[in-house]
Amino acid sequence: MANGLAQVRLQAVHADEAPAIDDAAARGWPEIPKSVLEAATAPLLERLTTLQDAFHADGRRALLLVLQGRDAAGKDGVIRTVTGAFNPTGVQVSSFGPPTPLELRHDFLWRVHQVVPPRGVIGVFNRSHYEDVLVVRVRGLVPESVWQARYAQINAFEEMLTANGVIIRKCFLHVSRDEQKARLQERLDDPQKNWKFQLGDLDDRARWDDYTAAYDTLLRRCSTPEAPWFVVPSDRKTLRNYLIARMLVETLESLDLRYPPMDPAVREAARDFR
Repeated sequence: MANGLAQVRLQAVHADEAPAIDDAAARGWPEIPKSVLEAATAPLLERLTTLQDAFHADGRRALLLVLQGRDAAGKDGVIRTVTGAFNPTGVQVSSFGPPTPLELRHDFLWRVHQVVPPRGVIGVFNRSHYEDVLVVRVRGLVPESVWQARYAQINAFEEMLTANGVIIRKCFLHVSRDEQKARLQERLDDPQKNWKFQLGDLDDRARWDDYTAAYDTLLRRCSTPEAPWFVVPSDRKTLRNYLIARMLVETLESLDLRYPPMDPAVREAARDFR
């Protein structure tokens, strides 16, 4: 690439390798100027607009983008900036908070399966079914025997989705402890943002090492060839957005997207259209 970013791309986590999720990994490529990243991201977003139009018309597959990360890692920012390039009529965004009483009466994947995108639609999960091996594990909400079994259950669920035409890409937005502190402080200081701050944010930050261990396990046990995990350095928003935009462009370009031909009956009826 002319801008020198050819090697700056996401690599899928491999099950037999420990993922790099220390603070250094959250910084990624700090030497790349913001202006270079912004200039490289703009055409990627334009390309995403074009590709999504073809994807929606093609209609043979669905695409599910899972965004997972600590508080203030930038999930909303990715949705606003990267998936904001998509036509809203072909995008479905779903957020997952604490399960409701009704959801708790079902298996943990029940509420997730209901919002898996249909073919032709790109779905975005702001948090996801992985909360059930993260928060549930760290806070001890269910016995270890329950959450340990969920890794295999998630893999089987995602395998079933991919076998039925759902392409899955999962991004762990990896932010360092210092950067998270700065962003949480910004929320406290800004009247337009401090409504986002919750007591649970402080409690989760105090459990930093426990969450790190939980992320390490899920990345290794649930990154598969069909539904890979990507660790996205997220201390710099411009780098984060570039990497995810590039990964989505490469994913969509690999699909041999085709616009369907016009219905012959419609073509015939429109022959003398004035």
